[in-house]
Amino acid sequence: MNTYQIHINGIVQGVGFRPTVYRLATEMRLDGYVKNGSDGVHIFFNASEERANLFFKRIEQSAPSQSRILSSRLYNVEDTLFSGFSIVVEDDHSGEKAHRHEKKVLISPDTAICALCRIELHDRNNRRYRYPFITCTQCGPRYSIIDSLPYERRSTSMKHFSMCKSCDDEYKDVSDRRFFSQTNSCDECGVELCIRENADSILTGDSGEVLSQVNDLLKRGKILAIKGIGGYLLLCDAMDASAIRSLRSRKHRPSKPFAVLYPDERSIRNDFECSEQEKALLESREAPIVLLRPKRDAWHNIVIEDVAPGLNRLGIMLPYSPLLELITSDFGKPLVATSANSSGSPIIYKDEEALAYLFGIADYVVSYNREIVIPQDDSVIEVSKFFNRKIILRRSRGHAPSFLRHRLRSKTCMLSTGAVLKSSFALSVNGNVFISQFLGSSESYEAWQMYKDTLCHWLKLYGVKPEKVVSDLHPDYFSHRYAVELASESGTDPEFIQHHEAHFAAVLAENDLLHASEPVLGVIWDGTGLGSDENIWGGEFFKYENNTMIRCHHFDYFPAIAGDKLAMEPRIAALCAAGNAGLQSDKLKRKFTETEWYYYQLLSNNANLFSSSAGRLFDAVASLLDLCDKQSYEGEAARYLQVLVEEYATEHGFGMDDSYFDDSLFKEGSHHFRIPTASLIQGIMLDIKSGKAREYIAAKFYYSMVCLIDRVARNMQVEKICFSGGVFQNAVLVDWIEKEHGDRYDLYFHQDLSPNDENISFGQMIHCENRIVPALEAGKGKKLYPQEKTIKSCV
Repeated sequence: MNTYQIHINGIVQGVGFRPTVYRLATEMRLDGYVKNGSDGVHIFFNASEERANLFFKRIEQSAPSQSRILSSRLYNVEDTLFSGFSIVVEDDHSGEKAHRHEKKVLISPDTAICALCRIELHDRNNRRYRYPFITCTQCGPRYSIIDSLPYERRSTSMKHFSMCKSCDDEYKDVSDRRFFSQTNSCDECGVELCIRENADSILTGDSGEVLSQVNDLLKRGKILAIKGIGGYLLLCDAMDASAIRSLRSRKHRPSKPFAVLYPDERSIRNDFECSEQEKALLESREAPIVLLRPKRDAWHNIVIEDVAPGLNRLGIMLPYSPLLELITSDFGKPLVATSANSSGSPIIYKDEEALAYLFGIADYVVSYNREIVIPQDDSVIEVSKFFNRKIILRRSRGHAPSFLRHRLRSKTCMLSTGAVLKSSFALSVNGNVFISQFLGSSESYEAWQMYKDTLCHWLKLYGVKPEKVVSDLHPDYFSHRYAVELASESGTDPEFIQHHEAHFAAVLAENDLLHASEPVLGVIWDGTGLGSDENIWGGEFFKYENNTMIRCHHFDYFPAIAGDKLAMEPRIAALCAAGNAGLQSDKLKRKFTETEWYYYQLLSNNANLFSSSAGRLFDAVASLLDLCDKQSYEGEAARYLQVLVEEYATEHGFGMDDSYFDDSLFKEGSHHFRIPTASLIQGIMLDIKSGKAREYIAAKFYYSMVCLIDRVARNMQVEKICFSGGVFQNAVLVDWIEKEHGDRYDLYFHQDLSPNDENISFGQMIHCENRIVPALEAGKGKKLYPQEKTIKSCV
């Protein structure tokens, strides 16, 4: 009889892995023990070689559904005789001392309430009937409550709650599904709910009374702040226009859409078009917000124009926590659900901050006495209508923080700090990659602090200090300045990666194309990013070959005036992109007051900053079509334009030939380096002047952009095309690309990351680790895009 050790790493803690191993071991009558370590799960046992191999195989085959095994190994160790099989929890962590420098285990994400817990929650005969914090080994908070590694009850916010006898009996019962469940609790020994009308007093701390009052208050049109898994949510009746308008006013959120929380999948299907793929996403353990198209019946159950003004899709979600399950079940109708914060600020998750700030927005605050360690917004996903392409718009609860699609070769601890909008950071620990949840836009002090707090928590969790720090080129970004500060503390020099090259690196790595044997075209379209020439890039075509990125095409530069207003006022983007024709256009001039026409002077006085941004072109077209001149939230104008094009495509199809439209806005001809921005916009202005329908003009713009990709690809002689950047959050554009180019080219989009700037931190890490040679270095400082060659336009 030999002694063996099995070491398994991956997402193997907080998912019921040890109970699974215990059951298999006792079933096979093996002696030994299983324990969590900072580098995964360790199993020590006595067996013959044949039985050891069988046990190893059965563990891999029977791993819990929530787990993800990245590595597993069986090997002989020094002989030790065991008696019986047990789960070991080392109070003093003495067994970890030799491995403290090798913290490798991946962190489990928070998981939505499972089907069995949901049944028990509503079962009058179950002792956890209507207990708002019911969990088991397969569901509940993990990432949001963990303080330290390895994952044990004492390492989480649950350490303050001692199990009663009934819970302890379940915890020790191998036949119980809560066997060794670290979040196990019940109404007798567990988390306590309360409701407040002000910061100074609690109305009631009885869970039953709290839930009854919540239901009554929602029916009376009140706005409630509810503590969720990753932070506070604001809820109100989705059919109460007055409550929704009050919520908008208090949050300073005039038109950005709200999500809607439904009690069950059946009621969603009554009100919305919902494919099997979208249904699976809604009911998944990640339980994200999913963008759905409303049916006519939805207008009877939701005040759609107040919830999502001007849009044809609404963000819909199912209750992911038992507390939300009880609230929605009691209310029986859809509820508006949005992050508890003021517009532009990060989600509030600390109880003291909720009491200090939320009574200016909410009428009542519902809280509980379990701490949220790490804040998280809800994840958001859209599925494209025609080709069912899943597009992650926000990666957060249920998805963060472990990233399984890529591992680094180097064991160096690397930190990449991302960009500014849609911020995130990435951290590599012993080759494992962790990408933070969406951390908002790091433009406010509160956002900076949440970013820093989350990063400090990670560094403490893994006991590491960055040996290499990477960031964006832009010196004014918080992420850039913080990278310089952290690198200085670590005694190293930071590295800076161009924004759009980081985008391209991220999508290359996600699709395993870093070592492709043939060239790859990267179409990187977004709103802004500092270029290597100190202009604002955003309409870029890169060629990747032999570990080198070359900027081979880009939209013609146009003046970037008025600072941040350019991004928030599409009318200014239209004026800048139209060139001289814009200055002569009465249509554009009417969008400005006499006082505001000083923008004309800015354009005339030789602007010193220029942009090639495709995102600003979408804004410009939206303004020219009178869809939006001033945005109240990022991407508003582009969303309205997308609605128009989707309506056209639904009625007419994609029409991918020049006879369908009168022509593309780009003609065949020389296709080198520059793409004529001004004449593109001027072509649209001519169509407007000739009286063509807005839907037609918007679709023709999309059509021209899709055609452009083919012309550049043919010019560059590539068969593989990658897409990244915020523009490719646009599901209609993605569908159109698939329809036109799917049979001709190998198309690659992001899989587990958003195309927006959330992927920048990962791309920076990939670019740095692989020592990708950027365009200017490849050209040894020479321009790689001669200015005399251009793609022709139709004007």
